[in-house]
Amino acid sequence: MKKLVVAIDGPAGAGKSTVAQLAAKELGYTYIDTGAMYRAVAWKVLQQGGEVTDEKILAVVPDIDVDLSYENGKTTVRVDGRDVTGEIRTPEVSHIVSQVAALGPVREKMVDLQRKMAERGGVLMDGRDIATNVLPGADVKIYLTASIAERANRRYKELREKGLAVDLADIEHDIAARDKADMEREISPLVQADDATLLDTTGMTIPEVVARIIGMCR
Repeated sequence: MKKLVVAIDGPAGAGKSTVAQLAAKELGYTYIDTGAMYRAVAWKVLQQGGEVTDEKILAVVPDIDVDLSYENGKTTVRVDGRDVTGEIRTPEVSHIVSQVAALGPVREKMVDLQRKMAERGGVLMDGRDIATNVLPGADVKIYLTASIAERANRRYKELREKGLAVDLADIEHDIAARDKADMEREISPLVQADDATLLDTTGMTIPEVVARIIGMCR
């Protein structure tokens, strides 16, 4: 059976990373978390301290080494050799990642890396503009979404389980603002590709969503 290239797009908090990892594991594919790559850049910017400016973001891009590998059933993210898999999921990183991803030089470097990883096939990649920009020739294209209320509730539970003190209303506000920023940015805005299948996961369980994705691939 041909090893497909699968592209999954969708807004923040839609559960793309969770279901994409599980679907990739079931299919025996390599999972490439593009959002994690931009989060990795955001994490490095925050390590510099001080106000986050476009100039500060662009200064870390030329020399940054972002590496994704599949280890022990999950994707491990390293920045310059350091495992930052957990550190890139904090609210602080989430707060600036849209600003990071909106800059042309950042996206150019990440997209080049993503396309090279997809060339071997057997790849499942998720993000904001995979089907529309990064891999327009993907074999399977899916637009995964859910209501803002549902996405906020999922993120709230996830962060609470990690021991973080968070407010549901703040998360809902942040997700709505993130949607607006992602959809209105000049470079590769978040939009459903014309030939992508819409999958609204509101009210669906994770196993149900994974089963739908695998069904589309088979």
